[in-house]
Amino acid sequence: MRILQEHQIHLMDPSELLRPEPSFADKNPSKFRDYSVDVEDPLKERVRRTYRQMHLNQTVDFVNGRRERWLKFNTIKMTVREALEKLNDLIDESDPDLDLPNIIHAFQAAERARAEFPEDDWLHLIALIHDLGKIMAFYDEPQWAVVGDTFAVGCRWGDSIVYRDESFVGNPDGDNPKYNTKYGIYKPHCGIDNLLMSWGHDEYMFAVLKHNNTKLPEVACNIIRFHSFYPWHNGGDYKHLEAPKDAETKKWVLIFNRYDLYTKSEVVPDIDALWPYYQTLIDKYLPGVLEF
Repeated sequence: MRILQEHQIHLMDPSELLRPEPSFADKNPSKFRDYSVDVEDPLKERVRRTYRQMHLNQTVDFVNGRRERWLKFNTIKMTVREALEKLNDLIDESDPDLDLPNIIHAFQAAERARAEFPEDDWLHLIALIHDLGKIMAFYDEPQWAVVGDTFAVGCRWGDSIVYRDESFVGNPDGDNPKYNTKYGIYKPHCGIDNLLMSWGHDEYMFAVLKHNNTKLPEVACNIIRFHSFYPWHNGGDYKHLEAPKDAETKKWVLIFNRYDLYTKSEVVPDIDALWPYYQTLIDKYLPGVLEF
């Protein structure tokens, strides 16, 4: 296994402080989703500042601009394995409990999925690659446009968005009658796949999968796309925009999220022994060199 050490980037992912399934937590569930403001707490302040920049700057125009920049898929070419190894150079400052390379967390999550759903090999691979979109941080994308909870732009912001009451102050979309109503630019029950999402690693990796003609099932791609859309799948917002088919997506997103933060532990899987199995999944669903 090759762990890269040079050109490290400190990546603080606020979304990794929160996961909704307490049965998978090694610590008291009350320790998760703590977004209280404490200017004396460096971690809480980093989280708050990240969301402040996100909520101030993520507008319809900004998202369309990032889609224009990133969805040309001309940034870099690499295999899934190379991307996983590159991601180890992102140091996640939001995780005070574990200091292990990202690839170890990826295999921990994948192995938990494999144990619970042994027949669904696509789920094993999704757990392995769910963070690959974070490679944007290597190419001058600010953290607030890479990590953290996502939300729909183009309509009123969901009530359960963290720091909702104060961190959107100054975002011009809040004063635009085209974007600040309940439905905004959308029609009732249009389906979450028709929403313009705030820009981050979820939306980017979903697009990378589609661009590279993945053979993963649609539900797998949707897990990637919406796993950080906490205001929807955990907060209960945006129900007026859901379509009936979204219930299946939400079911699998909630299953997947059990394998994310709560699988982190000091028990390190034997990655060299596991690589052959996961390489067969990569070859099956996302082979060769990908365009990012």
